[in-house]
Amino acid sequence: MRIPVNPDHPEPRKIARAADAVRAGEVIAYPTDTVYGLGCDINQKKSIDRIYQMKQMKKDKPIAFLCPDLSDIARYGVVDNQTYRILKRGTPGPFTFILNATREVPKILTMKRKQVGIRVPAHPVAQALLEELGHPLVSTSATFGDETFMDPADIAARFRQLDLILDAGWGNLTPSTVVDLTGDTPDIIREGAGDASTLF
Repeated sequence: MRIPVNPDHPEPRKIARAADAVRAGEVIAYPTDTVYGLGCDINQKKSIDRIYQMKQMKKDKPIAFLCPDLSDIARYGVVDNQTYRILKRGTPGPFTFILNATREVPKILTMKRKQVGIRVPAHPVAQALLEELGHPLVSTSATFGDETFMDPADIAARFRQLDLILDAGWGNLTPSTVVDLTGDTPDIIREGAGDASTLF
């Protein structure tokens, strides 16, 4: 089901409908400030498993999640003073940060490494959805293999198992920049939409 939504001023009833779907264990697609994301409730393992199946991802490939703001990150990731300064510069925005996970993170999202990828998106629809939901949203790019889907119609065709798509028009092609903050010095894992030089 595709629900057209205003990308700048998302309609509250449409956002509430998407949040209800997530709470019910459904898997949805939604816009971010980079590429469209596929997401579900952070605490529902069956829903997370469905995302792995949809993308035909190996179970050892970690999935990140979205938080509504910087204050939520410290609940799920270990944040020292240096890390906090970097996070403050990069949130909200097109960066995914890898942090050492706290016990609050569901085990399926930490894998064996006890690390987690967290992002605070700078998109009105994603922000509204997170605020309505009240807790983080599992997030992985709407990609399949090497193909990235900008058009919600293409996302619907590729991922037929999706329960709902928040259609805010075409998205971008470039994913987030991934920054590993678990070591002594920051490490750029993937160059993407964000300019990492602004963080350090």
